[in-house]
Amino acid sequence: MGNKLIDGIALTIAIIGAVNWGLIGFFDFNLVATVFGSMTWLSRIIYALVGVCGLYLICFYMRLGSSTSEA
Repeated sequence: MGNKLIDGIALTIAIIGAVNWGLIGFFDFNLVATVFGSMTWLSRIIYALVGVCGLYLICFYMRLGSSTSEA
């Protein structure tokens, strides 16, 4: 159960980061900088969490590939 919780949190944070990047790309609007300030310590923590979650999700893909069902 613990792994599912961590996977869900990491996926949620990565999706939030992806939405922020989409807003930057399409509308030149940085939601994190707007809410928390441009490169404040809090916004830097959020960017770092998104990056760590992205790296963690690489392992998530490896686990998905290894959990194929056997007949």
